This record gives sequence, C-alpha cells and structure tokens, in this order.
Amino acid sequence: MGEDRRLRAVVELAQGMAAAHTPRESWRAAALGACRALAGNFAALSVWERELGRLRVLVNVGERAPGEEEFPDGEAYPVHQFPEITEFLHERWAGGGEPNAWVETAEGPAEGRAGYCHQRVAALRRRGRGCCVVAPIVLHGRAWGELYVARAAKDPVFDRADADFATVLASVVAAGIAQTERLEEARRLAFTDALTGLANRRAVDVRLDEAVERHRRDGVVVSLVVCDLNGLKRVNDTQGHAVGDRLLERFGSVLSLCGAMLPGALAARLGGDEFCLLAVGPSADEVVRIADELCRRAAELELGDGVACGVASTEDPIGPVRSGRRLFRLADAAQYRAKAVHAHKPVVAGREGPDDPVVRLADAPSPDAVRERRRFRGRR
Repeated sequence: MGEDRRLRAVVELAQGMAAAHTPRESWRAAALGACRALAGNFAALSVWERELGRLRVLVNVGERAPGEEEFPDGEAYPVHQFPEITEFLHERWAGGGEPNAWVETAEGPAEGRAGYCHQRVAALRRRGRGCCVVAPIVLHGRAWGELYVARAAKDPVFDRADADFATVLASVVAAGIAQTERLEEARRLAFTDALTGLANRRAVDVRLDEAVERHRRDGVVVSLVVCDLNGLKRVNDTQGHAVGDRLLERFGSVLSLCGAMLPGALAARLGGDEFCLLAVGPSADEVVRIADELCRRAAELELGDGVACGVASTEDPIGPVRSGRRLFRLADAAQYRAKAVHAHKPVVAGREGPDDPVVRLADAPSPDAVRERRRFRGRR
C-alpha cells in the first residue's frame, strides 16, 4: 500500500471514530477502519480487564467465523493464554522498547512476533485464517487492550511494514477511544446526581418521554414512584448539612436497592429531598409492592422520618396518559396526599374509585389546590 493510501486510511479511521455517537459505534468504526486499512478480512478490538485478568472482545467485524458475534456478551480469554498483553508490554516496553505490533501465522511464528504464539496459531487454524497482526493499544500510558486484524488463508501474509502500520493505526484508535471516554464521562455527569450517584431530573425526563411513547405505541406499563424524604430540614437545622447529605446518600442507597427489584427501573434524585423510581414493564401491583418495601426501609433509617410516597401507573384507572408530564402530576399528587395524611405506605393514584381524590387533584386542581400542592422544582 502506498503512503498516500495509508494516509487516507488513517484519516478515514479517525473520522469514523469521531463520527460515532456511542462507545459501540466507536469500537466498530475502529475495527472496520483497521480491517480496511490493512486489507484484512476480519478484525477485532479487545480490552484488558485487569481486575478480572482477561481480554474481553468488544467487537468482531468482517468475515466472522461460526460463534463470533459482532458485539459478543461473553467472549473473553484469560490473559495467561495471551500473555503478550501483560508481559510483552510491561516487561519489554518498560525496558526501553516500544509497544509495536507483531505478526502471527497459521504455520507458526512470523517476523516481529511477541514470543507467545501458540494460542493465536491454534485460533487462526481453527477459524480458517492464514495470519494476523496484533497491535497493542496504549491509553494514558497504560496497556488498554489490543487491535487484531486477520487475513484469509489464501491471502498474502502480513509483513513487517504491515505490522509497523498497524502500530500507527493502534495509536489512532487509542486517541479515538480517549475522545469517546471523555464524551461518555460528560454524558454521565450530565445525567447523574453528584451527591447520591443516582440519575438526575434530566435523565428522568428523557427516559420518561421515551417510556410514555412506548406506552402509547405498544401499551407498555409505565409507573412512577415519587418520594419526599421527611425530616431533612430538621436534620439540617439541628445536626448540620453534612449530616443531611448523609441522610440523602443513605436514602439514595435504599432507593437504588429497591429499584433493583424492578428490572430496568431508573432510580433518581430530582433535587432537594425529592426522589423517584421510574419502572417500564412491571405491573402496577409489583411497583406498589416495591414502593411499600421502600417506605418500610426508609422508616428504619436512623436519620430522618421516613418518606411520603406516591405512585402513578398507566395500568391503574387514571385515564389516558399522553405525556410524561401528566404521570408526574399524578405521582406528585399521590405523594402530596401521602404526606398530608402522614401515610406510612404509598398512596396510589386511581385506586379510590371513580372520584379518586388524587386524580382530581392532579387533573383539575382548584386555584387553592394549585397554591397548596407542592410542585416539583423546575418541572417543565
């Protein structure tokens, strides 16, 4: 491959990763770009999970062998089977070498090999491939994983120039991964409550809009549990805000634990002493059962005075739900009623007959009720 073609290949790989919106898209763009640049017929990107002692495959592209999935859930290999990722990088590189790529063939070692080829040779033969080039990916000065590109048995074997080019491609991939990680961290911070680590109101807004759209389209049950943490002001006034923050964190942990009992539920802090659980799929009765468990556990905390808890679900007789805003109003009104009557269990919208007071308060509040009912801070 000429220098101009290689330069174009590098630019295309970088552009493909830059255009990705998710980590998966970025991984796929990296593997596809490297596969094309090196005229391979298969490529994979793997990450070294140090804490688990394994190389985990993130993506497979190109002509996949039987059993190779594009985004595998469980394809991982103990690093002792491929010790280049640890020994080659950390011993040879630390001794003054560079994290250069190397070539393996189905016939045995090739020029530039790392010295641990038996597992890769066996894998090449098993999958009908003739050779591969393996390029370590180094991120923030540490081994992150590897880029792997293979050719079919009928194709020319990679040479030293290909290995050197793969080293360049791996550095471009590393830069793209770093950018993806920065963007993911920014997204995470934008949708996370800093004190509790739960989702924040923005995350709930986005998820609820999507959930209500699914409900309108497919009839999926959407339920919202709204909680107001009782006694936070008293704790702040008498014991200080540091203790109040500890109460918020403790309740956040309880909310997270209870949310885990509802598959796929989103646990969030909306602001101040206001929290919620958003469940998509589970029945209304199951959500109410978990809300009851949440009230019980909150009452057992050594700080605060438990929670006032309201529930609104599209499965209950609350009328049509065409927007997330209405479901919020219903759950908010149920929570307000729970607080007003000092309920130790959740109040559920729509379960007190045709003239349900919660539904009435949420949908047709009088001017006095509007002034009286505490609304969510900052709701749209």
